[in-house]
Amino acid sequence: MQHIFDLIGRILLSFIFFFEAYDYFAFEQLNRRAMTIYGLTWNQDFLLYGAILLLFLGGLMILLGYRMRFGALLLLVYWIPLTFIVHDFWNEGEGTEAFRLQSLFFMKNLAIMGGLLLAATHVSGKYRLRRLFATTNVRS
Repeated sequence: MQHIFDLIGRILLSFIFFFEAYDYFAFEQLNRRAMTIYGLTWNQDFLLYGAILLLFLGGLMILLGYRMRFGALLLLVYWIPLTFIVHDFWNEGEGTEAFRLQSLFFMKNLAIMGGLLLAATHVSGKYRLRRLFATTNVRS
């Protein structure tokens, strides 16, 4: 049962990163405008496509259980600055709806960072890419 839960956990954790990578790609112009609002005007192509690459590769590594530590590190390189730049609830008026919403998103992102740190210290279970290759007999 532990191996099934490991696989389900990796699937669920990776979904948010795949969805965000898709969103950045599908709504490129809206994301560029948001980047400008948050003051990210330096080389937006590099930042946007770099974020998509980090999200996709890191999410894929977590999903497949292949080099999860490196995948989690890639995601943290993106997720930590994003959290502090975008969800800066401390700049909102206390008690306002924006304060409540941004603080909730900030805490959600902290929880995701915790999940990534757990993934970075965890060896994925029975259902992982490396194990499948190691146990598969390939004959020519």
